Amino acid sequence: MIIVVFAATNTIGALPLLLVMGIKAVSDPGIITEISANPSSLAPLGLNQNVNLILMLFPFIIGLLVFLVLIKPLNNRTIKSVINGTNTFRWNRFVISALIWFILSGIYLFVCIRINPSNFSLNNATLTLVPLIIVAFLLIPFQASFEEILFRGYLMQGFTVLLRNRFFVIVITSALFGLMHGLNPEVETFGFWTMMPQYILFGMIFGIITVLDDGIEAAMGAHAANNIFLIVMNTNESSALQSDALFRQHNIYPWAEFVALLIMGILAIIIMKKIFRWKTFPVLFTRVEPGLSTDQIV
Repeated sequence: MIIVVFAATNTIGALPLLLVMGIKAVSDPGIITEISANPSSLAPLGLNQNVNLILMLFPFIIGLLVFLVLIKPLNNRTIKSVINGTNTFRWNRFVISALIWFILSGIYLFVCIRINPSNFSLNNATLTLVPLIIVAFLLIPFQASFEEILFRGYLMQGFTVLLRNRFFVIVITSALFGLMHGLNPEVETFGFWTMMPQYILFGMIFGIITVLDDGIEAAMGAHAANNIFLIVMNTNESSALQSDALFRQHNIYPWAEFVALLIMGILAIIIMKKIFRWKTFPVLFTRVEPGLSTDQIV
């Protein structure tokens, strides 16, 4: 499953981008060289930033579709069993967690601008922000859902069956989640050992949310909200998903961002625990006994 899904994202998912590159290269062959030197930037294509964003997100949509098609023939399972082990999708979890993460992200951005206003500039206050918002809200949930279904759903369930220990599974899948982002431009800019703890922390926050909520809807909502907020509200030169966001941040301080993420994650988990009436935190460290149903294993 993993091999086929990632193969599809990098072949079928890359076709629109390759087609655009081919068309552009006919008139300017140097474009291929420029993009090869910096694959994270599609600026040499001279396209609208929103079109670039769509091309970058399309592989995730393909990956999600391939997973949905193959989960039954390869594993004799349904997608709902991967999400929470039941036959329903808990939309309230998705929406509430997304709102919580949006609010926490907004507070953090506001504090950063107040503390260091010279580090931010108004990047886009025109009506062009409207199509960006539409693209972000329509496509980012697919990208976030693909990663959550794969890591916090499929892989967490699989590793739990093997290891029977929730905490170890959270750590393992978070490390894999971090490694999947190892080719992001932030890693090239700030270094592997600087950025990897942040990606792994993201994975652990979403993993803890998944275990406590017995499903991945809340993690999907928080993940989608995080990426939508960054695309619409605040961008920077090293961002993996470039956009004409409202603000542009000039200097990034990765370890300060790590501390902020840790605080935001703790606050988000505490707030969600109160709203969703989760079990106590010791459940993270209890052994999963053989014979439990899928929804209990998650």
